[in-house]
Amino acid sequence: MQLPFDGAISAYFESGAPKDIRTAIEKAGKDGILNPSYPHAERISRKEYEKEIKALQIELVKLQAWVKATGQRIAIVFEGRDAAGKGGTIKRFRENLNPRGARVVALPKPTEAEQSQWYFQRYIEHLPAGGEIVFFDRSWYNRGVVEKVFGFCTDAQRERFFHQVSGFERALVDDGIRLFKLWLNVGRAEQLRRFMARESDPLKHWKLSPIDVQGLAKWHEYTAAISETFERSHSEDAPWTVVRSDDKRRARLQSIRSVLMNIDYAEKDAMAVGRTDGSICGGPDIWDA
Repeated sequence: MQLPFDGAISAYFESGAPKDIRTAIEKAGKDGILNPSYPHAERISRKEYEKEIKALQIELVKLQAWVKATGQRIAIVFEGRDAAGKGGTIKRFRENLNPRGARVVALPKPTEAEQSQWYFQRYIEHLPAGGEIVFFDRSWYNRGVVEKVFGFCTDAQRERFFHQVSGFERALVDDGIRLFKLWLNVGRAEQLRRFMARESDPLKHWKLSPIDVQGLAKWHEYTAAISETFERSHSEDAPWTVVRSDDKRRARLQSIRSVLMNIDYAEKDAMAVGRTDGSICGGPDIWDA
């Protein structure tokens, strides 16, 4: 089987990854937690996960019915390190929702015309109309992190972004949009393990990109950019919720709960929603670099 990018991910594991990262992957069992600072020693069981996710998805169906009936607008931004589980989490949010009122926005590289526009302009047309929930699979925060790491924007452009982003988000909230910003964070060893799994699975090759491969050696550059982004864009109007996603199942449950807990929709079952686990779902202070 021809590996994507000529096996660059496996090659990085063999000769580019730090020794402790390689050792953690080699010694771990199939379901082992690789990050020593992750507060749970084992992954949540499938049986418990399936019970909880079903209850939460029933609540999401109630939420969507309420959104449609009342004309509410909800925008949920998903950001995070590569392979942190953004796409899988969005899938679980939408699994039982009516897709007509629960859109995913995953914008490609900006066109030449879009590059000449106000930076936020191309995102505006994708914001939710009345009765809609919109999931942004990456967002305007590309400028805060990825564009900085790879030099796709100038320092002046990025500074202008930080100067404007809080006001932009405040305007959305003031206009009645319920804005949630979720940052899924994964440890370095787990990220590499997931990349290697994608590399070896033909059905997941599409998930890999040149940016993913090049980014493997830029962990610390990402860390610096993420830290600054939290510092400069976490606000009372639009706070960040960080979800530590070394255990994908827990991350999905916590992400859904973090949204449901903060909306008083009709027929809400507070017992079914439960409470978030503050050790892996909270503000930027729980972020593990």
